[in-house]
Amino acid sequence: QVQLVESGGGLVQPGGSLRLSCAAPGSIFAINAMGWYRQAPGERRELVATITSGGTTNYSDSVKGRFTISKGSAKNTVYLQMSSLKPEETAIYYCNANMKQTYYSGSRDYWGQGTQVTVDS
Repeated sequence: QVQLVESGGGLVQPGGSLRLSCAAPGSIFAINAMGWYRQAPGERRELVATITSGGTTNYSDSVKGRFTISKGSAKNTVYLQMSSLKPEETAIYYCNANMKQTYYSGSRDYWGQGTQVTVDS
């Protein structure tokens, strides 16, 4: 069972900053891309940001200029630096990774368990 381990969620005031971290198992053969999605109560899960193994990034229009996705020095780690947070961005944030578990396996998506981010004064 492949698990993505997320950390960094919590309570932050409007306008504040928070950094999320996600780590995939070190035994993974290859990671094609990693990213963050979020889901607010009663809403669909939506893309926040992604980054490919080559470093190409993609952001939701709503977070451009405020959020930054980056890879860690270890190939299996990704961060999401969030700034100028808004109350409407309160949600569970999920890490996603498109990976090949072994040389022989196909690529597929894996999800973390989610981390709660609450933006409230």
